[in-house]
Amino acid sequence: MASLPIDTAKFTGIICAVPPAPRVANRETGQLRVDRETGKTVYQVGLCLMAGGSADVVNVSVSGEPVGIQLGMPVAVRDLVATPWENDGRHGVAFRAAEIRPLSAPASAGKGAAQ
Repeated sequence: MASLPIDTAKFTGIICAVPPAPRVANRETGQLRVDRETGKTVYQVGLCLMAGGSADVVNVSVSGEPVGIQLGMPVAVRDLVATPWENDGRHGVAFRAAEIRPLSAPASAGKGAAQ
């Protein structure tokens, strides 16, 4: 099925609800999921997507470990896509991003200014 791009600029906030963890490909062997294109381990991060008066938590996959992401931290997400799926009568939506990184704190306006 086709991947649907999501405009993250429309959200009023995106916060880490579940810290990054490697995705497991085979529960019996413990083998981790690896991105076919990059060869990097795929991580899953629970993100709280806030818009207006509502919020939803979704699990987002990303290639490579997102560095510096902690529980409750505001984050920036690049190239978020949703892909509907169906398998043996089960169905859902898988979310994937090119990058998840800590949101930079704005520089303090008064810092270093002459008084």
